[in-house]
Amino acid sequence: SSDVCSSYLEEAAFTLGIGRSKVYVLLRAGALGSVRIGGSRRIPVTAIQEYVAELATKKQRSAA
Repeated sequence: SSDVCSSYLEEAAFTLGIGRSKVYVLLRAGALGSVRIGGSRRIPVTAIQEYVAELATKKQRSAA
């Protein structure tokens, strides 16, 4: 995968430190964006970065 483009679900799960099934939960909830390329679902790197940034924002709000 490319750092600029997208990751397979397994790569996204590894990057986030979660299981593949949790990635599917996040996708269904709309918390993590994805695109379909041919027959496979990919997670854009920007979607992973946005998800992590949102988690950090929520953590900062709860700590304040």
